[in-house]
Amino acid sequence: MKQFEAFKLDSANGCLYRDGEPIDLPPKPFAVLNFLVENPGRLITHDELLDKLWPETFVQPQVLRTYVLELRKVLGDEAGNPRFIQTLPKRGYRFVASVTNSQEVISVSASGAAQSSAQAPHPASPGFVNRTNELALLRSEFDRIGQGDQGKRRVVFIIGEAGIGKTALVDFFCRQLPAGTVVARGECVSGVGAREEYYPVNEALGHLCTSTAAEEWCRILARMAPAWLAHIGRQSEPPQPSSAQPTAQARMPGDLCAALEEISRTRPLVLVFEDLHWADAATLNLLAALARRRAPARLLVLATFRPHSIVPAHPLRALKHDMLFHKLCTEVALEPFPRAAVASLIMGELHQSALPPGLSEFVHHHSEGNPLFAIAIVEHLIAQQILVSAGQNGAAHYEIRSPLHNLSSEVPGKLAEMVELEIERLAPDVKELLEAGSLLSVAFPAWAVAAAVDCDHAEVEERCDALARDLHFVERVGEDELPGGARSAFYVFAHEVYREVLYQNQSAARRAQRHVRIAERLAQLFKGREADVAREMAMHYEAAGEMKRAAQALRAAAAHAAERNAHFEAVELNDRAAQIESQV
Repeated sequence: MKQFEAFKLDSANGCLYRDGEPIDLPPKPFAVLNFLVENPGRLITHDELLDKLWPETFVQPQVLRTYVLELRKVLGDEAGNPRFIQTLPKRGYRFVASVTNSQEVISVSASGAAQSSAQAPHPASPGFVNRTNELALLRSEFDRIGQGDQGKRRVVFIIGEAGIGKTALVDFFCRQLPAGTVVARGECVSGVGAREEYYPVNEALGHLCTSTAAEEWCRILARMAPAWLAHIGRQSEPPQPSSAQPTAQARMPGDLCAALEEISRTRPLVLVFEDLHWADAATLNLLAALARRRAPARLLVLATFRPHSIVPAHPLRALKHDMLFHKLCTEVALEPFPRAAVASLIMGELHQSALPPGLSEFVHHHSEGNPLFAIAIVEHLIAQQILVSAGQNGAAHYEIRSPLHNLSSEVPGKLAEMVELEIERLAPDVKELLEAGSLLSVAFPAWAVAAAVDCDHAEVEERCDALARDLHFVERVGEDELPGGARSAFYVFAHEVYREVLYQNQSAARRAQRHVRIAERLAQLFKGREADVAREMAMHYEAAGEMKRAAQALRAAAAHAAERNAHFEAVELNDRAAQIESQV
């Protein structure tokens, strides 16, 4: 652990502390700070820092300014009189504070308070990684539902991006519940909510009525909520012969609430509703009723959802905010895994206690701490025979047989399918903007998107801002000044996987057309100074298959480098131009 003034930086676990208190810092700004702190007193150039954060990917240096600005706010630093991060204009950054090594390990309790200890906390079990605090909070919520007539209902929203481990946390928690606890689960399904009311509720009731105590639960439902029982195909009593069939009785939410309260009088009841972002309005209204009723109930409701998969007008957003305001619920937000947790996850997946050098760092970097992404990357490494089992006599022992950078740029199939499903749900104009942004890199400016889709810059920037507010695909990270004084916002994809899938899903002809438009727009913006952006123009022309124009741009960039006495750069650019010309 590194210490500078009142701050401690735990690079292994991806945490920053001030006076022992954890500081919320997104992965990319943390990575910038970590690299600077690991190299105190040394000039870190823009190129070196970008290569560290986005290896083998072209990213505009402007994005670093936003991250450094965010770090200065967190550290209480000033650009004009820096205590920590010194800016060297047009060159890079230097970490100027004194850095020392600290052996102290800081852990965070379930309540969020930082504690110092000699040892890091152990994971809850060998198969469950890095969710000790969240698990402790769920156990605390379960303990609060009380006993008998004093039971007090609790609602917990478990939120996080796709693949972050919401279901894994719920599964592990439910397996550890005391004997006699009743668990009923229902899962919302995309598209079904619009056709069938109470879909996850029906599924949960079905679980109740097929459990070991089904007869008891069915009797309660038959007495207090017969219409609900009939709807899931269970008759409350044998049908009476009659010449006229009665009309179906309406399912009243109050009837079901009362029945669930009655069930919870004899033993604790845990209701799990997964993927609530796909829930129908009737299910959300029932959840609100369950939370607001005053009758005693030993009832715990666990509801999972992806916060960025709901638009501002979605009723779930208003429901959660209202319940939080009235203290009717608790929220558990799952964050990406730090590097140490990713290493533990991989060891569990490979069933070995030590990993090949560099594997956990590689997987953590490319997964950005998403456990589902991490496992998919490991499976991809095995499928491509980069990670190979060398164990004998049934013992697991995987080794890296070829350099990790040999991994193809193809997104692992499982991840590609998951991202493609999310993309398919987007409106065509939204998809068009994201595809255009993917032509640049993980970071992209609004002006380039406007050029690619041949639209007005101001209009595109407004639409990109709306995307950043409403979707988890991108976030706005700052703005840049263009020649002539105009300004353009730029954005970053939430994950490289999203960018790669969006890029590959475009036809080759459409990609080429858009790349050429961006290159030509660069030439217009920097008219008279084309050499300043010739390297970037060449990248777009080459991606479009316009090899002659790519070589011309590189020759111009080489001449510009020679004028600045950057002779090695000029030679490199001329060599690359010659390689391209040989392919024409």
